[in-house]
Amino acid sequence: MITFKNSALKELTEQQTRFATAARRQLQIANAQKLLSEIESGRAYPYQYVCYRVTDYRSEAYPDLLLSGDDLKHDLAQFIRRVERSVPPQPIEQTVEPMLTLDEVSKRFNVSTKTISRWRVKGLAARRVKVNGRSQLGFPTVAVERFVAEHKVLVEKGARFSHLTDDEKEGILRLARELRDAGGTLTEVSKKIATQLSRSPEAVRYTIKNFDRGHPEGALYPNVAGPLSDAAKQEIYLAKRQHEIDMKNAKPTGDTVNLIAKRFGRARSSMYRVVNEVRAKELVRQPVDYIYNADFDDPTRESEMLADMPGLAEFDAKRAGKTPPKDVPPHMAHLYEWPLLTKEQEQHVFRKMNFLKHQLHKLQDAMDPAKARVQDLVRIDELKDGIRDCRDVLINCNQRLVYAQAKQKLALGENIDDLVSDGNLSLMRAVEKFDYGRGNKFSTYATWAIMKNFARSIPDAKTHKQRYMTGHDDLFEAKADVRTDEQEVLALADQARSRVNRLLEHLDARTREVIRMRTGLDGSEEMTLEQIGQHFGITKERVRQINVRGMKMLREWAAKENVEVP
Repeated sequence: MITFKNSALKELTEQQTRFATAARRQLQIANAQKLLSEIESGRAYPYQYVCYRVTDYRSEAYPDLLLSGDDLKHDLAQFIRRVERSVPPQPIEQTVEPMLTLDEVSKRFNVSTKTISRWRVKGLAARRVKVNGRSQLGFPTVAVERFVAEHKVLVEKGARFSHLTDDEKEGILRLARELRDAGGTLTEVSKKIATQLSRSPEAVRYTIKNFDRGHPEGALYPNVAGPLSDAAKQEIYLAKRQHEIDMKNAKPTGDTVNLIAKRFGRARSSMYRVVNEVRAKELVRQPVDYIYNADFDDPTRESEMLADMPGLAEFDAKRAGKTPPKDVPPHMAHLYEWPLLTKEQEQHVFRKMNFLKHQLHKLQDAMDPAKARVQDLVRIDELKDGIRDCRDVLINCNQRLVYAQAKQKLALGENIDDLVSDGNLSLMRAVEKFDYGRGNKFSTYATWAIMKNFARSIPDAKTHKQRYMTGHDDLFEAKADVRTDEQEVLALADQARSRVNRLLEHLDARTREVIRMRTGLDGSEEMTLEQIGQHFGITKERVRQINVRGMKMLREWAAKENVEVP
């Protein structure tokens, strides 16, 4: 956006557009246009003199301020444009000075309306008028003549485009084909040809695009015109995401945005618009499930709800010095890294999490994916980060509850890790569904949810084991048959590995990879939950859940297909 060179002229413009009458503003525009025609680049002009010439008022502000001729020309043109936009359009027949319409100026100088728009940036004055009842741009004849006199080269250069001969146009198209085949984009090709032929890039670009419109079967850049397909937009979005991941992992793959833009014959900026649109569509489709509270619509309480948790310093101090009890197994020691929350802290975190979800829901409802703004997408990411942080605090501070319930339900021969993993899923669901506004303690609600889940899942697991298991606790646990020779052992191992790999094809890619890493099926050393989590960028608890779920699905598929596996 073009701004003023001097703040004094900007202040004067704002005063006139806000307080002067429409008739007064019309007169000021005429005064400014007349003064603009008299300004000389090499001179300096007192601000008070300029103010008097434009407004007929002798101001006492800025008595020592001198404006250079070039800066004053720029700011007066800005003054004229902004003030004329604030004046209601009047019928062209009623204007005091002779006016030309946009089409009349275009025909007089043999230029396009787009060229005239560029001239306006250079200082061509215009104002809104009504022609046959419709509002459009009108150009004072005096202003047009002055602009032509001051910009002879610019006007002649713009008019030359209309005089391109057929041979010149054919030459442009021939060069464009050669440069296109060499990998040049429309913008790059237009600039190179313009330099070579001493023409404007706009003239060359227009020639190419005009040819493509008239000859779609042989278009030089067929993908430039028309909207992108949904598949193309998705491809652009995925390529941009992959580039971001590579950059994060210190594996740069080049400027993907530029490469994709070249492939689709689009500008770099349009690639970012496509990425924002696809991302916004994904965000809008994701439902936000939260517990509503009437306090969320009270703006006076927003800062209170978004504040830090009460007693945060003491909470962090407890975390730093927390040690697990001696009877806790080492692999469960991480459950005691987080201290328990007080009721006040618990209420605050639940309220903050649901309020952030409420804001996210409102933002998604108001968002139009086709017009998605970067600041809205950034705000959504900020809200999601805040929601995740609150959720993590609530889950981590209550995981000991899951362990306590799992110990009570643990039967002889069962693995407590499976129960803890299953109970953690119940805890996560309880965090999402708990209504803090009723004043109850979360531990009561979560205990009920975990016990209800155990009451359903434990009998199901026992039934499954009795029906399908063959005495082995682990699907991949096997012992070599010492009564056979080495070649037979290797053959049996290969057959077992083949059967297992066939079963693994029933799982999704990530689950399959987690099981292979955990069991060393790919021939490498078995990896810990933490190592696998670092590989995928997830928590070790999430890895545990994926592994347990995948093993359960493998057992079910083995039973369905009547496949013997080690």
